[in-house]
Amino acid sequence: MGIIWIQVNWIYNAAIVRREQMEQRAVTVMINVKEQMLQRKAPPMRFKVDGAAIRPTEKGLAIDKYEITNTIDLTEKVSDRFTTEEVQKLITNSLREQHLDTTFEFAVLGKGHFGNSNGIRMQSAGLSKMLENTTSTDSLDYTFQYIPLVNSFDYVTGETETLLLVQPKNNMMLLLSLGKMMAGGLLFTAVIITAFILTIRTMLNQKKLSEIKSDFINNMTHELKTPLATISLAIDAIGNEKVMDNRDKIKYFSGIIKEENKRMNKQVESILQSALLEKNEIGLNLQVTDVHDVISSTVENLQLQLDAKQGHAELRLDAINPIIKADDVHFSNVIFNLLDNAIKYSKENLEVVISTHNTRKSLIITIADNGIGMSRDTISRIFEKFYRAHTGNVHNVKGFGLGLSYVKAIVDAHKGKIKVESTMGKGSKFTLEFPQE
Repeated sequence: MGIIWIQVNWIYNAAIVRREQMEQRAVTVMINVKEQMLQRKAPPMRFKVDGAAIRPTEKGLAIDKYEITNTIDLTEKVSDRFTTEEVQKLITNSLREQHLDTTFEFAVLGKGHFGNSNGIRMQSAGLSKMLENTTSTDSLDYTFQYIPLVNSFDYVTGETETLLLVQPKNNMMLLLSLGKMMAGGLLFTAVIITAFILTIRTMLNQKKLSEIKSDFINNMTHELKTPLATISLAIDAIGNEKVMDNRDKIKYFSGIIKEENKRMNKQVESILQSALLEKNEIGLNLQVTDVHDVISSTVENLQLQLDAKQGHAELRLDAINPIIKADDVHFSNVIFNLLDNAIKYSKENLEVVISTHNTRKSLIITIADNGIGMSRDTISRIFEKFYRAHTGNVHNVKGFGLGLSYVKAIVDAHKGKIKVESTMGKGSKFTLEFPQE
């Protein structure tokens, strides 16, 4: 705001200075016009009185045959030396030389202008109309310049003529003269504001990223601590003398250690896989894949989890052509992650509907559930790395927040599309579209 105020104040002061410069140039125009008018000599006047002959050696006025009946005013007037068109042309040319607006009206005022008598000796065509239509308020929109038509060393008397120039205050010309300055000021201000906004945005993103990473570290610590604690207890149990003599118990505790080790390896693998996805270094082994077989197999593997939630998965595999080119492992993981999320973020009596159908060039897979749903904010950020949706009173959902970011990356790698629709308390629906050749 301070920079904007400085810019506005600077441009305002610059406009005042530029207007004063333009007014000074207008004064220069008037002086130039006055000097040109005074420099023109009056033509010689020739008179001749009846019976008088003029000798070649006589100086002064030549007097032609003329019947003098009245007193002749031989006082020289500047306005007598010009026509209205000539004065208008002089002013126009001078204004152009000074790069000023050539819209004006003028008049040459006779003697007594500063007193009470004698009127206009010469004027432009539009002066009278302009003065008639101009009120005292409107007169502020015009500049009036008066300059006596005398040399600088002469005195102004009651006989002196005065040149009047009336010009509208051309604000547009003033703005054009300040165009580069204003454009530069606006550009500079825009750059500063943009930099400020980007800085604030970067700070907010860094803060959000810091929070996400802190949550990730906390989740990772918790996820790794649980199997480590279990393994530690199993090892202590095996070291017990009573257990060492019992082969069945050793086998049991060894199985626990093996399962917990697999769990840890799976968690580490998901983190490493996420790093590969971030660097775009994951390789796809594309091969002909039957989507219906993958979906059926995944649902079968998750049946125990579905039973724990008293859930049921309904398959509506209506696609006539369920074949796509995909990496079998990664594609299976995509279906598994989506179904696993549907189970994790749900209440009792879970209903999952998995359907497929074909369009002209694509295979569409839809996974819909009646789980807890998501808010708009969660939907907008659900594919972000490490982001985990708030589950309200549900605190038993584990994970690193990498599942859906992985799904999005794999779908994109297969040149597919993924879309999510959800309503809080009613469930979610994921729609996947894969191209078919």
